[in-house]
Amino acid sequence: MNEFALARAVHVVAIVLWIGGVAMVTTVLLPATVRQVAESERVTFFERIEARFAAQSRWTTLAAGASGFWLVWQWNLWQRFLDAHYWWMHAMVAIWALFTLLLFVLEPLVLHRWFEVRARRDAVGTFALIRRLHWVLLVASLATVLGATAGVHGGLFAP
Repeated sequence: MNEFALARAVHVVAIVLWIGGVAMVTTVLLPATVRQVAESERVTFFERIEARFAAQSRWTTLAAGASGFWLVWQWNLWQRFLDAHYWWMHAMVAIWALFTLLLFVLEPLVLHRWFEVRARRDAVGTFALIRRLHWVLLVASLATVLGATAGVHGGLFAP
């Protein structure tokens, strides 16, 4: 296997683990929490479980970002960022940057504490907010995966 095939494989596996995990949390863990955990305990329970996934997500977003950057650099694809036909390149970077900011800065420094304080005031509303945010992240991520997969194979507004 050459280095380009390896970098692509790392990139795809990282995305599968990362976005697949977001899908599992959004479509399985959050609904199960609603059915199985008392309203007042949902945020605490969810944050305890999600902490394990957050650690995995940090590694996979790093792997996705590093492999993606390496591929753009090695294939000299910078000009694609100047062409609207390659909108999915921008979307990949935007989703990656958003998750990187969430996982490495906002969640550990701000959001964990903010959700904790907010849940003491309004446990039901806080958990509903968490669910809505996860759905927004999942839909945006899946749209990006769809666009990138079709785009790399010549579909979706290709030049």
